[in-house]
Amino acid sequence: MVLEEKMIMNGEPEDEEDEEEEEDMVVILLNSATKCEEAEHCVHARERMEECETRVGSRSSTQEDCTEELFDFLHARDHCVAHKLFHSVK
Repeated sequence: MVLEEKMIMNGEPEDEEDEEEEEDMVVILLNSATKCEEAEHCVHARERMEECETRVGSRSSTQEDCTEELFDFLHARDHCVAHKLFHSVK
């Protein structure tokens, strides 16, 4: 009865192995992202983003934001991570 109530309230119970595999993948993803941020293309994109943030932060009134620079950096990092991540998948 208790198990049925838990299934109704929480859905199907997950296996501990599934949770461990998900945690492992998160660790792999975070490690890959950290390594990719050090790549030349990502460093250049990060520098552009930081320059923009400094410029925008120094002004008291501006309509400029750093959305484009942020997206450029995230795109460069994600592109790098995608290539490394698929080699780590079981």
